[in-house]
Amino acid sequence: MAQNEITHDLLIVGAGLAGTWAAMVAAREGVKDIGVLSKIHPLRSHSGAAQGGIAAALSNTRPVAGTGPRGPLEQIPPGDEPADSWELHMFDTIKGSDWLGDQDAIEILVKDATDVVYEYEHLGCVFSRTDDGRINQRRFGGHSAPRACFAADWTGHVLLHTVHEQALRHNVKFYSEWYCMDLIIEENVCRGVVAMNVLTGEIHTMRAKAVMFGTGGYGRAFGITSNAFANTGDGVAIAYNAGVPLMDMEFVQFHPTGLYRHGILMSEACRGEGGYLLNNTGERFMEHYAPEKMELAPRDLVSRSEQTEINEGRGVMSDGQGIFLDLRHLGREKILERLPQVREIAINFVGVDPIDAPVPIQPTAHYSMGGIPTTADGQVIADADGTPVVGFFAAGEC
Repeated sequence: MAQNEITHDLLIVGAGLAGTWAAMVAAREGVKDIGVLSKIHPLRSHSGAAQGGIAAALSNTRPVAGTGPRGPLEQIPPGDEPADSWELHMFDTIKGSDWLGDQDAIEILVKDATDVVYEYEHLGCVFSRTDDGRINQRRFGGHSAPRACFAADWTGHVLLHTVHEQALRHNVKFYSEWYCMDLIIEENVCRGVVAMNVLTGEIHTMRAKAVMFGTGGYGRAFGITSNAFANTGDGVAIAYNAGVPLMDMEFVQFHPTGLYRHGILMSEACRGEGGYLLNNTGERFMEHYAPEKMELAPRDLVSRSEQTEINEGRGVMSDGQGIFLDLRHLGREKILERLPQVREIAINFVGVDPIDAPVPIQPTAHYSMGGIPTTADGQVIADADGTPVVGFFAAGEC
């Protein structure tokens, strides 16, 4: 082996949920030598910032009879007609994409979702519970049934810790604070990466039989974003520089509840639990844009509606560039139980306690839906004809 050369059977770049889950599953399936490279500590990966929940059609809760789709939720007694299904989940996802989503990929996603949630539970993820002990579910934007499985408003944090512990249990080797600089691709075969140890500044060649990118999105390209400072699109840029074409880069999701001027995420759970969006007259303006789903319309619709209110002079704050998120009617007990992190963020960054006052928010760049093209199995595609880059895979937000 040459000096500064490291070899693995499988090398994963990125230690968020996509990368660490892949490492755990590969180890469990018998891959012996796995390395995971991350430019930050794995538990500081941006997956940990996901707050509100993970969607799966478990059908554990439903609106109380006679209260309408936005009424209070109750658990569904065993044996009753389910309120949700993978078909309904698939329809909501396709509709939420304005019919542009890859329907074959969406079908795989929604069918696998329930098994993945149960697997997280079996691995030790502590989900919030219904009174009879099942995984609790709440509404999310664009969902026609309560579908978001959650752990208070720390869902991503809990999921990331769970899967990281399992990867360590399977002896996965983590390279924390190592920076991927380039791909090694020879005759359309991926052989590894070039990486730098940030602590020492040493450059290393890291060779592997297969390389997977789980490097996250490019939200930091925007001035107002919910993304961590690490989300600079490195993996997407590295793949592009290596000759891999990118796709759908114009599709960037804006979340409607970013903290005013900061962009920090105020979880979807705020609206899932019943929060209101108000303009400077105190009006719940979503009745003009989505009278049925109101604040729980899909994120793009709510974000555009907020921006319309701002552009037409109905914004809040001194510059008129904000909207109010009002949680006061939820009550102190519910906010402390279901939205503790949201409350802490609002107090620390804008000095507002949502128990007592509405929180100023604005649309924030949130999720990169374009990036490296792959097959449904994550195999990176080299051209419009679908030619695979042998040994190169990608998953997650990149």
